[in-house]
Amino acid sequence: MAALEISQVSSARDRDAFIKFPWRIYRNDPAWVPPLIIERREFLDRSKHPFYQHGDAALFLARSRSRGREIVGRIMASDDPRYNELQQTNLGCFGLFESIDDRDVAAALFEAAADWLRARGRDEIMGPIDYSTNYMCALLIDGFKHPPTILTTHNPPYYAALIESWGFAKAKDWYAWWFSEFPAAAERLRKIAMARAGKLGVKIRQANLKRIEEESQRIRTIYNQAWEKNWGFVPFTEAEMDHMAKEMKPLIVPEAMLIAEIGDEPVGFVIGVPDINVALRHMNGRLTRFGLPIGLIKLLYYRLFKIRTGRLIALGVVEKFRRAGIAEMLVLGLMDAAFKRGFTGELSMTLEDNVMVNRFIEAMGAARYKTYRIYNRSLD
Repeated sequence: MAALEISQVSSARDRDAFIKFPWRIYRNDPAWVPPLIIERREFLDRSKHPFYQHGDAALFLARSRSRGREIVGRIMASDDPRYNELQQTNLGCFGLFESIDDRDVAAALFEAAADWLRARGRDEIMGPIDYSTNYMCALLIDGFKHPPTILTTHNPPYYAALIESWGFAKAKDWYAWWFSEFPAAAERLRKIAMARAGKLGVKIRQANLKRIEEESQRIRTIYNQAWEKNWGFVPFTEAEMDHMAKEMKPLIVPEAMLIAEIGDEPVGFVIGVPDINVALRHMNGRLTRFGLPIGLIKLLYYRLFKIRTGRLIALGVVEKFRRAGIAEMLVLGLMDAAFKRGFTGELSMTLEDNVMVNRFIEAMGAARYKTYRIYNRSLD
């Protein structure tokens, strides 16, 4: 496509145009779930989002001059010095990528992101990653017919070709798994796990939602220890964990947020939440309409009566206790609560080369049904 104009978002008007552009891309995609516009505004608000306390980001829009400056694509570039210091890398990320099916448009967007990162001394670009791997990331490359669950991505199949056409190569794949029934093998695992965990005096309890800030920091401690050797890991800051806890609190079900402890030491956790995307699909991004809280009423209705799917969004056990049956007890406890309520759902995302975890999930009766990919490319 000739006569492209790439500009950095610098006004509230352009930011709203950036947020609303996906409605054009997905207007004929029955699997797409429109995000809440108010949530997207807060996610991109430099004064509110804790990522900007240690990192930086920029938004870019692509317009076609031949189409009257119609928006045809968007991208975010982000830079996280904490990640580079921890991983001994020198890279930045691209995320929030959306584009019409045009390689020129995609290339212009990637060049804009790359130039912004080069100006900060970075020599590699990786993505799709929205700020860091602690947030939504990765490109869907398999399982397009299934709607995205809460906090997972969705995109058209042609995005992979656009990304690869600019020279990106696969860095890592992630898997999503679906639980639909409680397998007989799980009961055998329960007996083994209970025996192992019992020897160490492991206690598993529900999170106390009245003390959610304190509980979230205990989970942060476990997470940052349990995940520190994983590919792409960057630790949550205290501010990021507090921010996420406040956002997730309305969705938390005590039976689905479990913490494992040995004495007073937190050693493992699991978090599952109802898949609120089931409700968001019917709201078209808005909580109000004609000044009335119609969207909010819909959200509450589906939350209480219609949602029967969930997502296991996080599981962590500190390394020295990984063979103590703790992960098994946590997942089984979550499955007990879910199936008792008539829920099925997703566990995601797991690294393709995390053989131990993937085998464990298969043994629990889950089937892999989606694959996501992170890409990278040198900027030299």
